[in-house]
Amino acid sequence: MTTASSTAVPTLIGSVQRALRLLEAVGTHRDGAPAKQLAREAGLPLPTAYHLLRTLTHEGYLRRENGVFLLGAAAENLTVAPGVRSRLRPASVADSLGHWRDAIGAPVYCAVYCDGEIELIAVADAPDTPAVEEWASFRETAHAHAIGQCLLAQLDERAREDHLDRHPVRPLTRYSVRDRATLLERLRTLRRGEPVIERQEYALGTVCAAIPVTAGATIAAMAISVPLEREDRLLPAVEQLRGEVASLLRSFVFSISI
Repeated sequence: MTTASSTAVPTLIGSVQRALRLLEAVGTHRDGAPAKQLAREAGLPLPTAYHLLRTLTHEGYLRRENGVFLLGAAAENLTVAPGVRSRLRPASVADSLGHWRDAIGAPVYCAVYCDGEIELIAVADAPDTPAVEEWASFRETAHAHAIGQCLLAQLDERAREDHLDRHPVRPLTRYSVRDRATLLERLRTLRRGEPVIERQEYALGTVCAAIPVTAGATIAAMAISVPLEREDRLLPAVEQLRGEVASLLRSFVFSISI
């Protein structure tokens, strides 16, 4: 007599499988991909892909920049040892930035320098205080915006030179720094901890200020932007931001040690 043996079939959650297919699709695109392309590559209906992309972005596993989706800090943390993992979910960073945006009356940006690249991890703006449109990749144009210059100023000379080898200085507007030597001289003359001011170097009609953020070994910066006609608000606003950040760091609510 032959006895048939049965194998238990595991219970699989379809929505988890679909989310994983999207993450895998995003991971194949170093510079990100739009929702329609990701839906096609993951074999998903576009409405389903949109819902999952929004959820993954909210949870920090993806981030959206300039209309494309890239892997977020939470996804990258899956391959990082717990001792060096970010201790703050991107949603929490966004909450803090949203508070400062409302208190200061200007869009607020947060970025880190990680693995040789500028990573804009959160932006808080509003309809009446819109953020600067990323018309040229923030990652590739650090020399032309305040938050990028602030991060470059915190690098050692070798890392700074390496970055500029990979992302050469090029003027974006008539006010932009014109060449590498001029940029390096500007960065060398910055006093430790002082705000970096940029006037219409990245976007015409906009002035920006950035401050370095001390968070362990992490190279980080916060920034604000205001319209040119409100330039008189820039320095008071960035000093207010400096005070808010210092207070939050002391409370251990804001920790981006990577």
